[in-house]
Amino acid sequence: MTPDVQVSLGKLHLRNPVMVAAGTFGYGLEYRDWVDLAQLGAVVTKSLTLAPRMGNPPPRVAETPAGMLNAIGLQNDGVDAFLVETLPRLRETGATVIASVAGETVDEYVQVAAKLARAGGVAALELNLSCPNQARGGMEFGVQPDLTAQVVAAVRQTTDLPLIAKLSPNAGDITPSAQAAVDAGADIVCLINTLLGVAVDPSTRQFRLASKVGGLSGPAIKPIAQYHLWRVRHALPDTPLIGVGGISSVEDAIEFILLGAHAIQVGTANYVQPTLATEIVQGLRDYLTAHGFESVGAIRGVVG
Repeated sequence: MTPDVQVSLGKLHLRNPVMVAAGTFGYGLEYRDWVDLAQLGAVVTKSLTLAPRMGNPPPRVAETPAGMLNAIGLQNDGVDAFLVETLPRLRETGATVIASVAGETVDEYVQVAAKLARAGGVAALELNLSCPNQARGGMEFGVQPDLTAQVVAAVRQTTDLPLIAKLSPNAGDITPSAQAAVDAGADIVCLINTLLGVAVDPSTRQFRLASKVGGLSGPAIKPIAQYHLWRVRHALPDTPLIGVGGISSVEDAIEFILLGAHAIQVGTANYVQPTLATEIVQGLRDYLTAHGFESVGAIRGVVG
């Protein structure tokens, strides 16, 4: 019997637990020549802002041992262009679309979320809470529970769509922000976003990124992501969790599920192996079959 890989994260129902992470897969359309988007659990768009953003000046990507630093700066066409030009074509692919929402103020999050919620064809909203809050001196929304709660509560009032709070690990202990997000109305918690880091070029004696500081992603952060997932799972046992950070193989994805993730996201590895997400879907089925499990739910959280 073919194992059941469907998953439910509260109100969000997916054909399988494999997503692609925001900012690593474009809007999704860029990969459709290599990946059948309809076969993924969901496509998470790049983060959308109220107005178009050019992003940071180059260089804004630097390779590091077992990972990469990026300081893209949320480059995107803006939510209005996405709704007119991109979302209709994404719908045609049969993909389950999760829109990533970003902003520099609470009101910007609310406005972007409201536009997306009215559009139709969006299965859920993922709140990118690693954005700098300009009203608070550039502090990330996700590093202080009160800021996390403010954004989630405000967006919750605008839509009944499932809300995913994607949290920053740069606070240290991520659990208070996860609790605040759920208390404010988040249905799902996504762990983790990138970690802050710098890289220096000894030949030029300069920072490798024009912005100096970037977000570290890739295999180097997998143990950290798994640690935070494990901690939050025990603190919030009834909250669906999405694991992301350094997933580069079927085995990596299974590890997150064993630790309690309801779903996972493939991020940086998309740049290296564009077909990895679909390969993980099949690899997960093969793993469940080989070990005699009837569903992916049978292995969720068995390590712990």
